[in-house]
Order: sequence, then C-alpha cells, then structure tokens
Amino acid sequence: MTTDAGPASDKVSAEEPDGLGLIHRPRRLRTTVATRALVRETRLSAEMLVYPLFVCDGSGVRREVSSMPGVHQLSVDEAVRETVAARDDGVRAVLLFGLPAHKDETGSAAADSTAPVQSAIRAIRDRLDDVTVITDVCLCEYTSHGHCGILDGDRILNDVTVGRLVETALSHAEAGAHIVAPSDMMDGRVGAIRRGLDGRGFEEVAIMSYAAKYCSAFYGPFRDAADSAPAFGDRRTHQMDPANVEEALREVELDLEEGADIVIVKPAMPYLDVIRRVKSTFQQPTAGYQVSGEYAMLKAAGHNGWIDEPRAMMESLTAIHRAGADIIITYYAREAARSLAGR
Repeated sequence: MTTDAGPASDKVSAEEPDGLGLIHRPRRLRTTVATRALVRETRLSAEMLVYPLFVCDGSGVRREVSSMPGVHQLSVDEAVRETVAARDDGVRAVLLFGLPAHKDETGSAAADSTAPVQSAIRAIRDRLDDVTVITDVCLCEYTSHGHCGILDGDRILNDVTVGRLVETALSHAEAGAHIVAPSDMMDGRVGAIRRGLDGRGFEEVAIMSYAAKYCSAFYGPFRDAADSAPAFGDRRTHQMDPANVEEALREVELDLEEGADIVIVKPAMPYLDVIRRVKSTFQQPTAGYQVSGEYAMLKAAGHNGWIDEPRAMMESLTAIHRAGADIIITYYAREAARSLAGR
C-alpha cells in the first residue's frame, strides 16, 4: 500500500482526473483570465473615483509634495490642466483643497471669492462641463493655528465655527461647486450649510459630509500638502476616536437627518468595517477616502521594491469598494483609471 505523495499519487491523478469524487471544484472558475472576469463580484470603475487636488496662488505653479510622490500643489491654471488630464483618463470628479496666500486666527480667507478654491471652481467649470467639482469645507488650511475652527484659548467654538463654514460653503456654491464637503466635524454643520444653501437658492448643490472622520495617524502627508498641521495640541476633541464604530453610525445618522446627500468614512483601509456598517445600515451613497498616509505607504513600499505597487493599489481600492463604498476618494485616481482602461 502506498502511503506517500510520490509517483503513485501522480499516477492516480493522471488516470482519474476526478478521482476525489468532488462535485464542487471552485478552481474551475479561476482557470482563465476571461472566466475570472466573468464571475468577478466587485468591479471597480473610473466613474467612482474622486481625485483630490491642492490649489494655491500664482501661475504655472506645480510643486511636488515630498511625502506624497506624484501629488502637487497646483496654481489654478495647473489645477485646470490636471483636471483635464484626469478627465481624459476617465476620472470625472475632483475634490479641491485650498492653500491661501494669507492665514489668520479666524480663517477669513476660506470664504474669499478670489481665493484659490473659488477661482479654481470657476476656471474648471468654464473649461469642462462633464466633471463634478467637489470642494472641501474646513478652516484648518486657512487658520494661522492650523485647527479646524475658531478658537477661544485652546478650545474650538463649535457654533461660531459653523457660521464661518456656512459662509465658506456659500462662496463655493456661488463660484459653481456641484458638491460641498464639510470635513471639520463640528456638530450641526451639515444642517446649517443645508439651510444656508437653500436660503440662497442653491437647492441643487449637494452635501458630501465627512460624517465619520477619525482622529487618525494616517493624515500626516496631507498636512504637508495642505500646510495645515496644528500649531499645538491635536484634533481629538472633534475628530472621532479610532476605537468607536457605534459612534460613527450615530454621526452618519445625524448628518443624513440634517441633509447630507453622501457620507464619507475617512480613512478607508483601517476602517473597512465602518464602511460596511455604514452602507448596510443606511443604504445611502457612501464614500471611502484613501487618505495621504495610505497612499504614501504604498508609494514608499513600491519605490523600495517591497511590493508590486500597481497590484497593491488596485487590491486596496477593490477592498474599499467591496466593503461598501460607492465612491472612492484617492490620490491614485488617475493611475487607477489608466489601469482599469488597460493603459
């Protein structure tokens, strides 16, 4: 009697291909590229990708962010050029962040009609009619102290900050934004922005709320890109504790009740369980934000030859979509779109 896995096993396998008597052989559907594609459950598309852009003053400015290879601070003309290139790659939505020429304690430049974001909205809308323009609504890029609101000592004043956020959202809507995206995590800001927009005749401007935004270690490179690192302290008093999921559901429910049209979970990969819970609970348009730290880690590992970066990029984006995200905000948007198109 043969007991090893040597030649006798090979002979049995050759003579009896179904010698195990198996009815179910899942590998049958993995045998060819075409078959694997035929039964694929999760399908990415370029249309679900949103491309973040950092817009600054000046002309002809294209400064690479050292901690985010391939990501640049762009003047308005360069932001338009980048948006056109993204559209040509198949990406149909951009998310604009602003780098103002001056900052103060109250973030007054956030609502300036001539600031980089407002100028970029107009320029992109003038050039393109088939790209959705989304704008980040927060004060951290505009305050001299780098916090997301107006301070009294070291305490953020929630309701006073909300007033400034409404002004900012209105200035974006007036410039032509399709969607405004409050990312500050102040209480009640979605409802206040919705009332402000509706009261000024901007009922068709949608709100994409950063509903579950965690106080994460993965934001570091973004703060280089947006020049928004807090001068002191941290953001634990308004961004969410990474340990909490039920709280995220309460935040999402409140934002939807206040008028949010789309909700964001940020970051994405460390919070796939939250994306799944949000999507399955509310069945509303849900976005996952693959943040700067997630992007930078893949870039660094790929640069060092530790991983196959293109494969890791697509695997991570697939995971975010598989978890339940209908929309993915990612600095990889153009690269992913080209990959999906076979380029």
